[in-house]
Amino acid sequence: MRTLISEIIKKEGELVELSGWVSVRRDHGKIIFIDLRDRSGGCQLVFIGGNKEVYEKASTLRSEWVISVSGIVNKRPPAMVNPEILTGTHEVLVDKLEILNRAGELPISIDTDGYEIGEEVRLKYRYLDLRRSRLSKNLRMRHRMTAFIRSFLGDRDFIEVETPILTKSTPEGARDYLVPSRLEPGKFYALPQSPQQYKQLLMVAGLEKYFQIARCFRDEDTRGDRQPEFTQLDMEISFTDQEEVMALNEQLLTDLVKTVFPEKTIQEIPFPRFSYAEAMKKYGTDRPDLRKSKEDSNLLAFCWIVDFPFFEKSKDGGWTFTHNPFSAPKPEYLENLLAGKSIGEIQAAQYDVVLNGLEIGGGSIRNHKPEALRAVFSIISSKDIDSFRHMYDAFISGAPPHGGIAWGLDRLASLLLNEPNIREVIAFPKTGDGRDLMMNAPSAAGKEQLKELGIELKKKK
Repeated sequence: MRTLISEIIKKEGELVELSGWVSVRRDHGKIIFIDLRDRSGGCQLVFIGGNKEVYEKASTLRSEWVISVSGIVNKRPPAMVNPEILTGTHEVLVDKLEILNRAGELPISIDTDGYEIGEEVRLKYRYLDLRRSRLSKNLRMRHRMTAFIRSFLGDRDFIEVETPILTKSTPEGARDYLVPSRLEPGKFYALPQSPQQYKQLLMVAGLEKYFQIARCFRDEDTRGDRQPEFTQLDMEISFTDQEEVMALNEQLLTDLVKTVFPEKTIQEIPFPRFSYAEAMKKYGTDRPDLRKSKEDSNLLAFCWIVDFPFFEKSKDGGWTFTHNPFSAPKPEYLENLLAGKSIGEIQAAQYDVVLNGLEIGGGSIRNHKPEALRAVFSIISSKDIDSFRHMYDAFISGAPPHGGIAWGLDRLASLLLNEPNIREVIAFPKTGDGRDLMMNAPSAAGKEQLKELGIELKKKK
């Protein structure tokens, strides 16, 4: 039975079977040392000339070959201990060796942190790039983050619900990715920009406490640290208010950091809170970086931004929403919303959570009454209510008051892992302009595929 490399320190004197990748081979005359690694770490294998068949086979090994060995775990001599690795006090004297697969010369080096390698090359060979210890650690830490979140929310009676990926195109701020329907030519699904509408419908359905580690899609222009597909922690609660949502998320963030990233220090608890107007006046941004020392990579300065304006002027001189059309106004502004007056003064029951100068989450208490939703659309564009008819119909069936929030999980992970961008914490990211260099996507579709979908391509003039 296979033993993980990290477990050999508990098996001194025992016969173990290990499998993994060759990192380095070192020949010393009648003895060969191999550094072997698997998902748990690395260790030193020893091959001696007395076992001629195994020794000769070991002499052919090269970096990144995949092998399986068996041998006895021995304690290293004191002078040979390697304090840099977990198993540095032990080694395995090999008596059997099986070569499972050979590797040719690799197109990129994987024995460094990878920052010095051009990103396009790294993304083209991402399956190799992910072998480096830094990226492997990032994915494992991200797993620990989502596992903690699931446990935290599950203990508080939230249920995780998957919402559809194929949905309807609706005006929500960004461009939708459209998916043509083969069975209904000329009609299209859209990939969800977020589960916003579905999670509100789950509140109408009476589930009361929902969350999801959700995939989201936005067809945006190239914008630095963005991806066309990304991951949110999405949650919604019925019969709640702004203070309860903020308190729950502050506790979740605090406990997450203390449990998964104990080396980090949260600068201030409770998190400081600023109105949008205060933040803009004092810091010139609604994403202030409040760290007392920006040289300390383990210092986390969270804050809340509240009291956002509900509407802002659009390019055509009309009104548009600042966050999304489903937010509720603060109670004292409901009358103005329903009457459509003093629009620029209406504040929304919206809240953003900011970390070290970056927004990592945003949410709101929602409009749950149909007349309030209709009032929003009468202000921004009366025709848009038709795109959300299903929401209006749901609200007239008895919708509870509700609210929630969504975190940018990729961004939070990159900050907590001290990475320069979100691509370093995503297994298979795309370039800034949305290309998948490893799979060579997007790519052209065949003529028969297009014909079956009833699509004809025309060249741009």
